[in-house]
Amino acid sequence: MSSEVLLVEHRDAVLTLTINRPEQRNALRMDLLDALGQTLADHATDDGVKCAVITAAGDRAFAAGGDLKELDAIRTQDQAESMSRRGRRALDQVRRFPLPVIGALNGLALGGGAELAMACDLRVAASNAEIGFLQGQLAVTTAWGGGIDLVAAVGTRRALELLTSARRVKAREALELGLFDRTCDATETLDGCLANYLKPFLARTRRVLEGYKAITTGHRQAVHERLSSVEQRHFAATWTHDDHWQAVEFAAAQRAAKK
Repeated sequence: MSSEVLLVEHRDAVLTLTINRPEQRNALRMDLLDALGQTLADHATDDGVKCAVITAAGDRAFAAGGDLKELDAIRTQDQAESMSRRGRRALDQVRRFPLPVIGALNGLALGGGAELAMACDLRVAASNAEIGFLQGQLAVTTAWGGGIDLVAAVGTRRALELLTSARRVKAREALELGLFDRTCDATETLDGCLANYLKPFLARTRRVLEGYKAITTGHRQAVHERLSSVEQRHFAATWTHDDHWQAVEFAAAQRAAKK
């Protein structure tokens, strides 16, 4: 993978990882997720870091799902389970990073992009950002722990509605639901909004940040350990079912008709 696909910057105690595929709406290739997870692992003991930010290039999409060409090649139960484990490993590096990880959503976070956003501890979003677990539209379930994170964030009842409706949630509603922690005003830039949001974090010592993150990580990890196998099993079963491939064909036909 070209290093230009994931940009890494360390400035003023903030480690920033920027997904850099704007022409592909920052679709999540597996090697990109591998690199994201490995970068966080490499900086986990860096004393010069107090928090990490995951964002993306452009103003349209944070990550509008997985890479369709790559996903189309996954056909068997073993392949589906392998992909689920691989993506989960990367997102677990986000969840278990020893310091706060903030998702800075510059646009759409859909499907796998919503899972990545929810893997972050907190989310700051541009006024035009939306989040949506659209997997159900393709007759599949979440693959990388995103369903579990959603339940933890909004509760079982609300999560079930969002997952089964497979709808896109606009920034204001996402803030009200607790999916976003701060949304930018229409006149604010995401960079400026994020800088203000980070000030209280940067005012704390690294040891304090590590201590509080350890508590939240311990809670999240216990929940994921109980439910990850359930999520993975249902993902693999839905991915390999004819319902999924019929939905994929229908979606492809709709996209072609719009061209």
